[in-house]
Amino acid sequence: MSDNIRYAAVGRRKESVARVQLIPGKGDILVNKRPFEKYFLRETDRIIVKQPLDVTNNVAKYNVVANIGGGGLTGQAGALRLGISRALISADPALKDLLRKQGYLTRDPRTKERKKYGQKGARKRFQWTKR
Repeated sequence: MSDNIRYAAVGRRKESVARVQLIPGKGDILVNKRPFEKYFLRETDRIIVKQPLDVTNNVAKYNVVANIGGGGLTGQAGALRLGISRALISADPALKDLLRKQGYLTRDPRTKERKKYGQKGARKRFQWTKR
């Protein structure tokens, strides 16, 4: 393998955008130039990020370099999972069926509902007074 092989992909969830690069290596994950254990402090977020690599048995095969912006940490973890899944497919198209079955290739469509005029928020109304 050549040193400059990189597989790039973008993952999104809620307001978060993750730009991911997969580089052949020994399994290091860098998020915004920091080790991902230091970036994602919650164990659940770390599990979410590693899911596509665990399912495809590629944990020690690729290094992941990601730039993430926007949203909160859980949304960023979901965006990173989608980005890693898409990058794995560009590296090995045979993994597509496995990742699709696990649901890692589906972009989560749930986003924040917009505020409506004449209301306090998306659903909350101003208090009604009789007199």
